[in-house]
Amino acid sequence: MNENDLSYVIRGAAFKVHSALGPGLLESVNEVALSHELRKSGLEVRNQVGIPFIYSEIRFDIGFRLDIIVDDKVIIEIKSVEKLQDVHHKQLLTSLKLTNKKLGLLINFNIVSLKYGIVRIANNL
Repeated sequence: MNENDLSYVIRGAAFKVHSALGPGLLESVNEVALSHELRKSGLEVRNQVGIPFIYSEIRFDIGFRLDIIVDDKVIIEIKSVEKLQDVHHKQLLTSLKLTNKKLGLLINFNIVSLKYGIVRIANNL
């Protein structure tokens, strides 16, 4: 599957999770539930993937963690906040650039209608 096809499946799974659980839960709960739904769809899902970085000519193995990466192509950043901030968008774009991935989805589960809580961020897609 390409990134666009994966995005469609991911969004469907996110809607299923949000419909079942609703808003207001912790990010970790939504991450586990979404990962489960994606695995049921036959996708490869990795959680809390460490990303290295270099500072002062020293490589640090874990600079930050990706919430979810699907089929080694799409990064998902899970939030459960009142409102997404610019920094959330920038965080995902930085993750895409550092990992050379083309597509990321920023999903805020703490919203009444999830259609307003999903942001697609592309990196040279």
